[in-house]
Amino acid sequence: MDSSRKIICYIAASLDGYIATPDDSLDWLMKTEGEGDAGYAEFMETIDTIICGKRTYDWVVEREGEFPYKEQTCYVFTRTPGEPESHVRFVNEDIALFADKLKRQDGENIWLVGGSQLLHEFLKRKLVDEFIISIAPVVIGKGIPLFQELEFEIDFTLKSVKRYGQFAQMHYEVQQ
Repeated sequence: MDSSRKIICYIAASLDGYIATPDDSLDWLMKTEGEGDAGYAEFMETIDTIICGKRTYDWVVEREGEFPYKEQTCYVFTRTPGEPESHVRFVNEDIALFADKLKRQDGENIWLVGGSQLLHEFLKRKLVDEFIISIAPVVIGKGIPLFQELEFEIDFTLKSVKRYGQFAQMHYEVQQ
């Protein structure tokens, strides 16, 4: 049994800490000049499992026309399970038990895609191992925050900083 699987949040945010505008727009992100794929392909080689919330899943499907992560095992957390699909499993389980079960399975790392509410639940239970955050040089003023209010502090260790065009990408390890 491989217990070295990590749950990693790989995400982009505005300089003021938002991951989307109030109407779920990422236009501010798409207009930022990047370089290559900002390490996305390299990151994807390290994961085989994706976790996201239903709102994020629906947003991706609506904009892409179909779910783009059919090569990975994908779990979508939802309070109202949808129709089963071949490339996704809808779940409504205790997050801590679910994460523990996943991390005990053999495999690569696990990508916690989002959104903000699901990330918050994982953080409250101290289940996120690493963050890779690409910061766009834009202040959007309001929207969906990367981090919601917590009742405790979380300490990080900086693993690396990279520049991809106008993006600054920081890789942090969460101190447990």
